[in-house]
Amino acid sequence: MTTVAETKQKRGVPGLAQLQRVGRSLMLPIASLPAAALLLRIGQPDMLGAIDVEWVQTVATIFAAAGSALLDHLPIIFALGVAVGYARKADGTTGLAALVGYLVFSGVTEALSPQILGEPAAGQEQELINYGVLGGIAIGLTAALLYQKYYRIKLPAYLAFFGGRRFVPIVTAGASLVIAVVFSYVYPAFDWLFNEQIGTFVTGSTVLGGFVFGTLNRLLLPFGLHHLLNSLPWFQFGSFTTASGDVVHGDIARFLNGDPTAGTFMTGFFPIMMFALPAAALAMIHTAKPQNRKVIAGVLGSAALVAIVTGVTEPLEYAFVYVAYPLYAIHAVLTGVSLALVNALGIHSGFGFSAGAIDYFLNIGIATKPWLLIPIGLAYAVLYYFLFRWVITKWNLKTPGREDDPEAVAAVEGEQAAEAQKADAAAARAGSSDGGASPKGKDAV
Repeated sequence: MTTVAETKQKRGVPGLAQLQRVGRSLMLPIASLPAAALLLRIGQPDMLGAIDVEWVQTVATIFAAAGSALLDHLPIIFALGVAVGYARKADGTTGLAALVGYLVFSGVTEALSPQILGEPAAGQEQELINYGVLGGIAIGLTAALLYQKYYRIKLPAYLAFFGGRRFVPIVTAGASLVIAVVFSYVYPAFDWLFNEQIGTFVTGSTVLGGFVFGTLNRLLLPFGLHHLLNSLPWFQFGSFTTASGDVVHGDIARFLNGDPTAGTFMTGFFPIMMFALPAAALAMIHTAKPQNRKVIAGVLGSAALVAIVTGVTEPLEYAFVYVAYPLYAIHAVLTGVSLALVNALGIHSGFGFSAGAIDYFLNIGIATKPWLLIPIGLAYAVLYYFLFRWVITKWNLKTPGREDDPEAVAAVEGEQAAEAQKADAAAARAGSSDGGASPKGKDAV
C-alpha cells in the first residue's frame, strides 16, 4: 500500500507583492530629491547668498530657483517616477502617459476647486484642491497599469494609427479625468481625515508621533513598504508659506524652505544612521568567529562607512534582519525612541536624501540645535555596541561571521553516526551471545 504525501504551498500575504512594487517604484522619484536639496541649499542666504558680490548673488538666485522648481513640482516627478518604476517593460510611453494624465488631473481639480471649496473672499486667492504627491502617485500607478494593459492593443484599420503604445496616453487622459472628478468631490473628506485629524495628531504630538513613525519605518523596511509610510509625513503633512508666498507641504520641503518647526520625522534618524548602526556593525565584527573576522570586517566596515557618509543603511540592516530578528526588533524600537528624544529636546534638522554626514553638514546652517545630535549619537553608539554584543552572545545569534561551518558540522555529524553504528554493532553482538548460551531442554518420556 502506497501513501501520497500532500504538499501544501505556502500562500503569501494578499496584496503584499503589489505593495512592495509600489514601494520600489517610489525609490525612483525619491532619488531626485538630493539634487533638489543641494541646489536649494547652495542658493540660500547663509551659503552662496551670504557673499556680497553681484555675480555670486545671481548664481545663488539661479541655484535656489532650480531647487525650488524641483520641490514645487514633486507631484509631477512622482507621477512620472512611479509610472516608469511600477510598469513592467516600461518605456518613454509610460512617462508621457503619466505626464498627460497628471496635467489632466491637475487641470480638472483646479477647475472644480471653486465649486468644491467655495469662492474666495474679496482680496484672497482661490484655495485649490491639493493632493500633493499622493495625487502624483495615484496617476503614476494608473498610467503604469494602463500601459501594461493596452500597449499592444490593436484597433480597427481606420484607427490603426492610434493603436499600440499611442493609445496609452489617450486612455490615461480619459481615466485621469474621471479620477480627478472623483478625487475632487471626496477632497473635503480626505482633507478632514488626513490633514486635520491624522496630520494634526502626528505633528501635534511630536514625541509620540516621532516614536510611532520611527519604529514603523524600520519595521516596514524588510518588506519594502517603508517608502509608502514615508510619503505622508515627508511629503504631505504640514504646510509652510515661503518668503515668496508659495505654500509647501511635507517635512522635507518645509525644512529646506526654512520652516523652523520642520524635521519632526527626519532629525532622529541622524543618531541611528551616523552612529548607532556603524557601532552595531563593530559589535558584529567583534563577535564573529576569529577565522571569519577579517572578511566580515571588510564587508561590514564598508557598509558602516556608507551609512556614516550617505545615510544608506540597508546593507547593514539586511545583514541581521533575517538571521537575528530579535536584534532588528530592538533596533526598530530604539529608532523610534531616537525620534521621540530629539523632538522632546527641540532639535530640528533634516535631509534631502538620507540622514548621513553629507546632509548633516550641508543643512547645519538652517537646523536647530544640530550640535546636540553628536553627543546623542555617541551615546547611541555605545548603547548599540554593548547591547548588540550582549544579545548576540547571550542568544547565540547567527549574525555575519557566526554561521556554522558546513565542514565542521559534517565532521561532527559523521562522528556521531560512527558512534551510533558502533553502539548498534555492540548491541547486536551482545544479543547473539545471549541467544547461543541458552540451554536446550530434554524431552520427557
